[in-house]
Amino acid sequence: MDEAYQREVARADQALRRDDFETAFKHLERAHVLAQRMTGRHTFIHWRMLVAGLRRGDLREALGQVPRILASMLFSRLWVPRGNNGRSRVSAFKPMPVPDDLRHLVP
Repeated sequence: MDEAYQREVARADQALRRDDFETAFKHLERAHVLAQRMTGRHTFIHWRMLVAGLRRGDLREALGQVPRILASMLFSRLWVPRGNNGRSRVSAFKPMPVPDDLRHLVP
């Protein structure tokens, strides 16, 4: 799981350096699914989504990440909606399907 998480974060960072926000968010979403139960990593992904939203000029995405950052610090180990992609346009309480290639890594 660590390797898959690191790979998704690296790919998101590469996409952000190119200002390819769609690809960056795709990889951040995948990293979010992997990191939901690990407080530090979960919070980091929401921070990266906030930064990506600001860089993209998407204020709704960026502002929506603020409460998710706080919630990730408080609830990551207690309860998370399995498969949720972490984006601001999706309810923070909505379970979502886990991508097939990550399913074996997500409890």
